[in-house]
Amino acid sequence: MSPRSGAPVWLATVAPLYARLALGTAFLSAVASRFGIWAGTPGFAAFETFTTGYGAQTLSFVPPAAVPPLIWCATVAEFTLGIALIAGFRLRWVALASAVLLAMFATSMAISFGPKSPLEYSVYSASAAALLLAVHTWSSPGRR
Repeated sequence: MSPRSGAPVWLATVAPLYARLALGTAFLSAVASRFGIWAGTPGFAAFETFTTGYGAQTLSFVPPAAVPPLIWCATVAEFTLGIALIAGFRLRWVALASAVLLAMFATSMAISFGPKSPLEYSVYSASAAALLLAVHTWSSPGRR
């Protein structure tokens, strides 16, 4: 048993690793999708299609000129956070940043498409998981 939580030690070890890998691979999968890797047609043309299509729809409330830079920033953030989560680098801050980024994505989806969209895609749930991971690293000795 883990003295801190009463959970078995193996579970207290596996749960944060599972959360890290699930969140990290989800971020990297989203980036791969934007660049057409999952469709078998990788390249910047797929990213341009994403930017003018779904990305623009999701950011329908911002000026059109701001959409491409915001999507690039989000994509870089997702790639960086995905790698950092998988590697376990600065978990406390990376998990917190992931929670904030996912909450922003979910809120953008809710504004543009209604509340059903982020709930169906479990974006708020993923944000909550990232926040729990951040809290876990704060309460674990030796974690940063």
